[in-house]
Amino acid sequence: MYNRTSFYVVFGLIILAVIGVAQSLFENPFALLQTVGGVMLVAAIVFLIINRFSKANPMKQEQRSFHKAAKQSKKRFQAKNHSPSPKRTSVGSLSAARKKKDSPHLTVIEGKKGKKKNRASF
Repeated sequence: MYNRTSFYVVFGLIILAVIGVAQSLFENPFALLQTVGGVMLVAAIVFLIINRFSKANPMKQEQRSFHKAAKQSKKRFQAKNHSPSPKRTSVGSLSAARKKKDSPHLTVIEGKKGKKKNRASF
């Protein structure tokens, strides 16, 4: 449940704000427009400054990473298409190529798959 006193305080502030805006609108509408315009202008400037100089924007980081990966992929694709395929005539070069491919990047961790769990049935 929410606190009733805070609800009444917030509701009262909203009512007072509406009364103040209505009074300002009837007494001097140009001053009200000038004030609202000034607040909106300051808010827009602050928003643009924060967006412009924000280093921790995740969208910018993702875009940079995407463009970098796209450039690397494009270079790799162009190099693959334009370079002639080398012909291997010797057996030594073939075995050297297999050794490079067969190098494991992952290791196997021995587990307990063969053992059954000791369960007591009730």
